[in-house]
Amino acid sequence: MNLLEEISINCPYCGEPITVLIDGSLEQQQYVEDCQVCCKPMEIHVVISADGRCRVEARSEND
Repeated sequence: MNLLEEISINCPYCGEPITVLIDGSLEQQQYVEDCQVCCKPMEIHVVISADGRCRVEARSEND
C-alpha cells in the first residue's frame, strides 16, 4: 500500500459511493469524516494488515 491511497466506500447514510484518503503508514486508524454527498458525519475505521491489505469500514455516528 502507498503512504496515501484513495479508497472507495459507500456512505452509511445515503449509500452513495465516495472516496476517502487513507494514510498507509498507520496500521489502525479511526476518525470522523463528512460524506461528500449528504454531508453527514461518518466514523471511518481502517485496519492495514502486515501484507499491506487495507480494510475500511464506514459507520453512522449512532452505530
